[in-house]
Amino acid sequence: MCTVCGCGTATVEGEKKATEQSQSHDRHHRHDHDHHSHDHDHGHSHDHHHYDHAHHHPHDHDHTHGEGGEVIDFGAGIAGVHVPGLSQERIVRIERDILSKNDAYARDNRALFAAKGALALNIVSSPGSGKTALLVRAINDLKDRLAVAVIEGDQQTSNDAERIRATGAPAIQINTGKGCHLDAHMVGHALEELDLRAGGVLFIENVGNLVCPAAFDLGEAHKVVLLSVTEGEDKPLKYPDMFAAADLMLLNKADLLPHLTFDVGACLANALKVNPHLQTLVVSATSGEGLAAFYAWIEARAAHAKTHAGAARAG
Repeated sequence: MCTVCGCGTATVEGEKKATEQSQSHDRHHRHDHDHHSHDHDHGHSHDHHHYDHAHHHPHDHDHTHGEGGEVIDFGAGIAGVHVPGLSQERIVRIERDILSKNDAYARDNRALFAAKGALALNIVSSPGSGKTALLVRAINDLKDRLAVAVIEGDQQTSNDAERIRATGAPAIQINTGKGCHLDAHMVGHALEELDLRAGGVLFIENVGNLVCPAAFDLGEAHKVVLLSVTEGEDKPLKYPDMFAAADLMLLNKADLLPHLTFDVGACLANALKVNPHLQTLVVSATSGEGLAAFYAWIEARAAHAKTHAGAARAG
């Protein structure tokens, strides 16, 4: 969670314009950014010495030691995370406050998608899994059949947005600075710059990170997690929250399998251990393998979003 990593401020391309526009309409993307407050509890229950190094520190957190001393688990407390200086109870309170505010913005975004009849997909992965390459390929293959728009998230640069725009699709870059994920408030600002179409799809390429993006609802219909065969079969077990939050996993870079010892069956089994309802596809953004099934998955859901919006308008 971001009480750990200390997310910084974000900038959205055209933010000044977006801010001016936001003051003239009734969507409430407040500019308080108070979810990045930093509270500091200093619970000091006891001290102990680490004799294998030359310092000692107070224990204000929960962790467990494995029976043989081979594992120190800082995720064992009620918060599931460790933040120096904060008690587990205080971390839980802060996280609830952050997520409740995010969820309010997410509801606004979701309502906009529903009214427009557009399908929003939150694309998440670790860095280097091939998210942007996959989107470039998908947009080129789908743009004659679907209206596509993209929100790009990175800490710095507009490189990925420029790659997307080269396909002809509109793209807004969000730079998160020190932040490690997109939140619903940032996405709300970007939406003010995009013209979503009924039956179209909005791809939201999140910051490369398998931890924090799992916790933040952006108002999307589905999280799609991308994993590449150059990573490890046990990634779903190492980062279970992300695979538990996703509805679809794309195992990418399948064209490299002849050159690797990657066990596809073991990887898919590990993913299903975390999330038995997770749908999985083996794909390659380079060769196109498996992408027809991905496109069919998208088009079916985009058609449903359009139909649902039309039915809602008809009353």
